[in-house]
Amino acid sequence: MLVLLPPSEGKASSGRGAPLKLETLSLPGLTEARAAILEELVELCAGDEEKAREVLGLSEGLRGEIAKNTELRTAGARPAGQIYTGVLYDALDLASLDAATKKRAGRSLLVFSGLWGAVRVTDRIPSYRCSMGVKLPGLGALGAHWRAPMASVLNEAAGNGLVLDLRSSAYAAAWKPKGEIAGRTATVRVLHAPTRKVVSHFNKATKGRMVRSLLSAGIAPKDPAELVEALRELGYEVEAEAPAKAGAGWSLDVLVDEVH
Repeated sequence: MLVLLPPSEGKASSGRGAPLKLETLSLPGLTEARAAILEELVELCAGDEEKAREVLGLSEGLRGEIAKNTELRTAGARPAGQIYTGVLYDALDLASLDAATKKRAGRSLLVFSGLWGAVRVTDRIPSYRCSMGVKLPGLGALGAHWRAPMASVLNEAAGNGLVLDLRSSAYAAAWKPKGEIAGRTATVRVLHAPTRKVVSHFNKATKGRMVRSLLSAGIAPKDPAELVEALRELGYEVEAEAPAKAGAGWSLDVLVDEVH
C-alpha cells in the first residue's frame, strides 16, 4: 500500500541535526529536479525580499519564512514526519506509534511537496516554505515542473498494490496515476453526513485518523475493494464508487456524523 499525503503549510522548526543531503532522500530519480528548485528558491529568498514574498504568496506576517528559506542548505534536518505538522499530522500522530507501526509508516507514506516533489516520512529535511502552487521566475509553475520526473519515479514507487490518494488538488496535479495504476487507486473525501459537505479541518483530521487506523491494524489492502472492506471493519462508514471504465480510479466517501 502506498499512501499519498499532502504536506502541511505550518512546519516544525528544523532543529539542530545535520544539514540536508539531497542524495540521501528517497526517490533518487527526483534529485535533479529537487536541486534545481532548491537553488532558485534559496537565491530568490536571499535577494529581493519583497519579490520573494510575492512569489511565495506570503502575507506580511509570514515574512520570516523568507529568511528560513535562505538557510535550507545549512539548517538542521529532521525526519519529514517530524517537520510536517497541522491537523492531518496531529491526527496521524506518528511519534506515538509503536516500532512495528512506524516501520509500516516509513514504507507506506509519501508526502508530496512543492520543493522536494515527494518524500517518505523518514527522509531528513529542513523546515521550509514553498507550496506546489508557487511559480518561480526561472523554473515556472512547480506543478508542471514536477510532472515529467514524477511520471517515471512514482509509477515505479506505486508497486503492485493499492494507491491511497489523500492529496489536495494542487498536489494531485504533480502526478496523476494512469492506466493500470489508476485502476488500483482510491481517492477519498470525508463528508459531514447530515450536510454531505466537505469541511476542511475535519476532512484532514479524519484522513489522519484513518491512515493511523490502517497502519496500527497492520492492514495493507491490495486494491480499492479491499480498502473499502477494511475501513468498514475498522468502523468507518464508507460509500464507494467503482470506476465506470478501465484506467480510471475509485472514489470513496467516508461519512462522519459528528464533526470533531
